[in-house]
Order: sequence, then C-alpha cells, then structure tokens
Amino acid sequence: MNETEKEITVKEPGINEIFGENVFNDAVMRERLPKKTYKELKKTIDNGKDLDPLTAEVVAHAMKEWALEKGATHYTHWFQPLTGITAEKHDSFISHEDEEGRVMMEFSGKELIKGEPDASSFPSGGLRATFEARGYTAWDCTSPAFVKESGCGKILCIPTAFCSYKGEALDKKTPLLRSMEALSDQAVRLVRLFGNTEATKVTASVGPEQEYFLVDKDLYLKRPDLMFAGRTLFGAPAPKGQEMEDHYYGVIRERVGEFMKDLNRELWKLGVTAKTQHNEVAPAQHELAPIYETANIAVDHNQLVMETMKRVAVRHNMRCLLHEKPYAGVNGSGKHNNWSITTNNGVNLLDPGDTPNENIQFLLVLSCIIKAIDIHADLLRQSAADVGNDHRLGANEAPPAIMSIFLGEQLDDVVHQLIETGEANNVKQGGTLQTGVKALPNVQKDATDRNRTSPFAFTGNKFEFRSVGSADSIASPNTILNAIVAEAFCEAADELEKADDLDMAIHDMIKKNLGEHERIIFNGDGYSDEWVEEAQRRGLPNIKSMIEAASALTTDKAVKLFEKFGIFTRTELESREEIIYETYAKTINIEALTMIEMAGKQIIPAVITYSRELADTVNAVAAAGADASVEKELLQEVSKKLAEMKKALKALQEGEKKVSAITDSREQAFFYKDTIRELMESLRAPADELEMIVDKRLWPIPTYGELMFEV
Repeated sequence: MNETEKEITVKEPGINEIFGENVFNDAVMRERLPKKTYKELKKTIDNGKDLDPLTAEVVAHAMKEWALEKGATHYTHWFQPLTGITAEKHDSFISHEDEEGRVMMEFSGKELIKGEPDASSFPSGGLRATFEARGYTAWDCTSPAFVKESGCGKILCIPTAFCSYKGEALDKKTPLLRSMEALSDQAVRLVRLFGNTEATKVTASVGPEQEYFLVDKDLYLKRPDLMFAGRTLFGAPAPKGQEMEDHYYGVIRERVGEFMKDLNRELWKLGVTAKTQHNEVAPAQHELAPIYETANIAVDHNQLVMETMKRVAVRHNMRCLLHEKPYAGVNGSGKHNNWSITTNNGVNLLDPGDTPNENIQFLLVLSCIIKAIDIHADLLRQSAADVGNDHRLGANEAPPAIMSIFLGEQLDDVVHQLIETGEANNVKQGGTLQTGVKALPNVQKDATDRNRTSPFAFTGNKFEFRSVGSADSIASPNTILNAIVAEAFCEAADELEKADDLDMAIHDMIKKNLGEHERIIFNGDGYSDEWVEEAQRRGLPNIKSMIEAASALTTDKAVKLFEKFGIFTRTELESREEIIYETYAKTINIEALTMIEMAGKQIIPAVITYSRELADTVNAVAAAGADASVEKELLQEVSKKLAEMKKALKALQEGEKKVSAITDSREQAFFYKDTIRELMESLRAPADELEMIVDKRLWPIPTYGELMFEV
C-alpha cells in the first residue's frame, strides 16, 4: 500500500477541547472584555447591580465579534414563552452598506439588552389581547449567550426574559428568576443566625434527569398519532414489553449509541454537562443526566437538551419522543428534578454531615422544607401537571399524585426522636456492605435505602422531585420549590431574629415544624392502595389530573405567597390557570381529531378489506364442500368488533360537536377530561382488539413491536 492509499485517521477532539466552545462564558468574557467592563458585568451577574448602558455597549461589541468568528450570521433573543418550549426570532448582524458597497456588521448594547417580539400570539391567558401586540425580551446576563448550529446556520442566542408592555411575566423564566432572588434573600437571613457572615447569596442548584424514547423515522411517519399527538392513540401490546427487565441498563444498541455520541458532543459544545447515559426500563427508552447547575441555567440547558435530542435524532433517521406516555402498557418518561441550595461561600444547606442529629442548621432547614411541602402540597403537585403526565402519575411506574416526602431511615429516626423527646441523641450509621465474596472490596453503604415511589425524596444532600414530566419545562417546578421554601425560611427568620434565647428558639421551632407537619413524611410504598387510604386519613390532597390541579395557583394562600415575594401577581396567576384549561382542551381535541381520522381513513377501511377477504374465503371453502366454521367464526368476530368501532367513532364525532358549543374554558377542559377521553378509550379498545386479528399485511399502521424494537 503506497502513501496515497493509506487510510488517514482523523482524531476527534476530546471533551476538554470542545466543551463550551460555543458559549460566551466567563473565560471568554474575561479574555475579550476590558477589565473594567468585565468587573461591572460580574457585579450585575453576581449581585444584581443595574447594567450601565456603556458597559452593555462594550459587551455587545465583544459578543458580536466572538459570534462572527464562530461563523454566526444572525442573533436572536432566546426566550421561554408559556408554550413550555423556546422561541426565537433571528436578525442578521447586517446593518447597512458603506460607500463602497461593503456590508457593515453591527450589534448594539440596546439590541443586546432589549428585544420586541409580538406578545399577542403566545399563550397569555388574557394578559394580552390580539390588538395589544407589544412585548419585551430582556437580557438575562446570568445565563451565558451561546452559538447554536442548526439548518439555519449559526445563530447567536441570547437568553432573555419575556414580559408584556405592562410588565407582566409572559414566560417561564421571569418568575423563576424572581423566585431565586426570594429564596436567596430569605436563606441568607437564616445562615446569618448561625454566624455565617461571609455568605451574601444562596443559590438553588438543579440537575434534571431527562428520559426519552427513540423511534425509527420511517415508522414514525406512518403513525399520524405520533406526528400530531406525540403518543400512540391506538396500539395493541407487543408480545414482549419490559417484563423481562432486560432493557434497563442493558447494552446500548449501536444505532442508539451513535445517536448518544453525537448528542453528547453537540451538548458539550453548548456547555451542557451531559454526564450519564443509559437504557431505561421500557424498550427504546433512554435517559440523559447532567451535572448540577444554577437553577436558571439548568432550565435553559434542559430546553437545549430536549431541542438537541430532537435535532440529532433526525440525523440518525430517528425521531425522539419526549411525551410522558408514548406507548400504553410500558413505562412512561419523567424528568427527575434534583434540587439543592448552597451559599456562595460553599455551604450546602442540605448536607446533613456525618451526624445530622447534631447539625442544627441542617435540621432547621429540613424542618422548614417539610413545612413548606405540607402547606403547599397542592402547588407542588400543580407544578408537575401537564397533559401527558396525567397518564403517568400514580400509574405504578411514577410517583403517585399524592405529594409526600421520603427522608430515609436515618433522618426519619432523627425526626421521630425530636418529635417525641425534643432531643436526638443518636443517629443510625450505614456500616459495611456484606457481599459474601472475599475478593470483593469492602463497600461503605449509606445509612438509608432509596425510595423510587416517593414524589419528593431526600437523597443524601439534595431533594429529588420525581413527579415532573419528561416533556415539561423544569422552570415551573423550581419556581414553586423556591417560592414555598422562601416563605418557610422567611417565617422562621421573622421569629428567630426576635428571639431572646436563639438556641432555645431554634430548638423549639425545629420540634414544632416537625410535629405539625409530620403527616407529609412517608417512607413506604407510594404505589400501594394502603397509602392512598392512609394519605386520605392524614388529610393529604390527592389531585389526579392537570386541570384539577390548576386551581391551586389561585387559592388565597397561593396568591398571598407569590405576591409577598413579587413572584406572581394575582393577574399573572389567573392567566396561567386559564392557559392550563386552554392547553388541556386543545391537546385532547387534537388527539380526538387524530383518532377520528385514523379510525375513519385507515383502520376501518383496512378491517373492511380483511372482512371481504374472509367472506370470499368462506364462500370458496363452502363451494369446495369443506368445513368453513373457523372462517365464519372469525368473520363474525371481526364484524362484531368493526361494528363496535364504528359506533364508538360516531359517538366521538358527536362528542366533538357538543364540546364545540361550550365557551367557558374550564367547563370545556373538564368535558374533554370526563367525556371525550372516555369516548376515545371506547374507540381504542375494539381497534386494538382488531389489530390482534387482522392480517398484518393489511394493518395500516406500525405495531408496538415494530416501534419499540426496530430502533
């Protein structure tokens, strides 16, 4: 083999070479900004200092030059409206031509700080009328700008908040940022009581675990329900599902592995700390988990994760399904929201240490969080409510709809000692894991096991909110968490700051909080019927659907909480409740119309064709003088199911006509929940039974077996 025939191997750059290469991060700013400008910007980022226009002008110029070097042609204010996904409008850097006809590239401080997207065409719940179009996007300098590569080319994306002309929040980010400030202010008051004078800020950190399904593109395109609704509306169980438990943590298929490899590299370029990848429980289901980040950056990055998953899947002739329940009969997808709070001098307020019974600051923080979850269990449940999640919560694959806290054996024992005696004199230790194999090393085990059925579980130095849906934005859950904990911290600080004997006051408060709110603590099986009965005896709310949870936003206690800390106004809360009803109704309407179309144009015609073939077979067998009883019985069964399906189809069509006459959004949403969804199930049942009978060559849509195993 000569030199020209030798295969040339190009080494791919390592993680450390590509990580954050498309991010205008702190290192880039330090390098490209004048020292004075950098310091002024950092004051804004770290301390909330107003941004000087001159500073913004210098930053904008440096950001533009950096983006142009990356090959960017446009910039956009990247924001998160109440659709739950992101939005962007691209403007090129082109400003004008000079005297010689050369194009000039400009980007001003004003363009960096403020944008004006149309505010009337996004969900607003009545905050904006069609004729009131003006809205503003404002630069969130606490989340770094980045260059996104897509079919449009390379776009400089500037994370922003989105508000109306009157200042109302029209997005997910603005309330989140407000809640982060509220939590920080109140948490700093608490740590001051324990002598921490260095901390000036407390930050909520989040690590969301993202579950998803992959499906072959060609099969996906043959399923109108997957295209329009994101989930299968028809489908009989495959011969094999997840019952063998062989997919969970199993060897990753080559095709999926190639997808994951590309996904990781795209995310690393964007500064997303994608760390863990593995197969999940259901066939074709997988998970990606990042490292913890500041809450608002974690929210931004999770949106990028979902968007990038969809884009990279297309490259591999697949589609990424983020719906919470794309397939009936197998596990759906969630997004475990790991939440912790840390001071800016490095103290994790949820770290119990080796002796949590002696860690008074931790016990006070823990007791306040327990109080917050108990008082606002309805709000926490609402924060994880979306249409897809209604299929999942309480379905023996995800946490129940009843909110509770899992503490584990160690902390539960400490809590009970404090409640019963006012003192916790001992603490359970983990010990050494006994494997029974001499060659294996000694493993120090934790002092407690984990509980996979708990909605809100303490897992060492953080809480894991396991109820969040896979397709949902994590902004709302973290806004609620920050807000309710800020309230509990505030009430504690108000009382303790006035105490004559601080140590005794803290001791009494811990015992009081734990005693009064012990009912929210549950370490048992959240899937059991017994827990449902026990929770009812304890007086815990069991809110089973998205629209039943919506009213939690506008209770007097919720309005008081949010207005106290300036997170939401009553009007903003009422608008969000209205959007929930509208979203639910529109989503179920799309699903119902999709079912009507698939049943009428695909499934019923296919079954009729099969019936004709059966009838011809019956006649041919009878003409030959043979026994046609089996064929006749099969024909009768198919005809019976076909009649059931046609009757159910007509009922669903009539139901859709009735709902169109309902004008009240709440009433309409509940009609979809209580009536239309029941009619949809009645249509699906005979169709799924027919799938098990009709000749495969005639069945018009890919089956569950194909969708989940041909990836």
